[in-house]
Amino acid sequence: MTSPGSPSETRSLIIERLVGDSGEAAHVIGAGRGMAERAVPLLQKSLAGELGAPVTVDLRAVEVSRVPDARAYAGDTFAMTIVASPTSSDAMTLVIDAPAIAVMVCALFGGDPDLAVSPIERELSQIETDVATTVFQEVAQALNGSGRRSLELRLPVQRAMSGAEAKRRVLRDGAAVRMVFGISTPTDSGTVTVMIPQRILLATRGGAAGANDDQTTGSDWRARLSEEVMRSTVTLKATMPLARLTLGDLASLEVGQIIEFEETAQSQARLSARDKTLFVCEFGKLGQNYTVRVRHPYDAGQDFIDGLMPG
Repeated sequence: MTSPGSPSETRSLIIERLVGDSGEAAHVIGAGRGMAERAVPLLQKSLAGELGAPVTVDLRAVEVSRVPDARAYAGDTFAMTIVASPTSSDAMTLVIDAPAIAVMVCALFGGDPDLAVSPIERELSQIETDVATTVFQEVAQALNGSGRRSLELRLPVQRAMSGAEAKRRVLRDGAAVRMVFGISTPTDSGTVTVMIPQRILLATRGGAAGANDDQTTGSDWRARLSEEVMRSTVTLKATMPLARLTLGDLASLEVGQIIEFEETAQSQARLSARDKTLFVCEFGKLGQNYTVRVRHPYDAGQDFIDGLMPG
């Protein structure tokens, strides 16, 4: 085994091993570009369909970088989240700048795409942070992949952080591939920056992959594990909305006081498993047993919009 020729080379090698392996730049950029280019049409479709946002998504840059540089070009106002995987607590870091958030908020609420969007030069509101979280979810889903090449991200993503919390968050240093996606309308544009540590990228894209890897792996997984997966059990929970109360009403509640259900509560029960809502159901009773009848699949996008504009 050979050793580095100088103390600086030894130090660099030790630091690199501690904070993450790096690969040959051309190979890393090529693997990252291939991943990003496959994600662009998926992201374009998801934003246009699920969010109803008439925006254009394009790939601006793919380059080698360091994970802490994720916030370097986002300006003073931005939102950020970190996505974990089974092998890493920081498998992906996502940052969206204020112009991109403004574009998405405007498009989501029906703003005129031919008019300039008002810039955001303040702390993000709860609605703007929720919109950023939704964009992060779509970006992570598009980049996650499947089969042997999957990043195995733990989705859904955590709620985006912003302001002082996002600026103070310590990011573990390490070699990374930096992908920059543009989100734009005819008059405005912003960016979403994605940082994936090279140790994560090289683990799934390190070798030469054939054109049919995803297809072959998918068939292999279905053949070996599908039956076992279908036998696994989950705990179902049915919840029903109670009522909307002001903080003052809540503070004045007393023991024995009765709270009425809203008129539509019986038809708005939610069926969930592992903290993920699956169906909207109708609450009822059959003989001596309480029941829920499935009405339709839960639509997270519609529920998000309904929550922003109640009534």
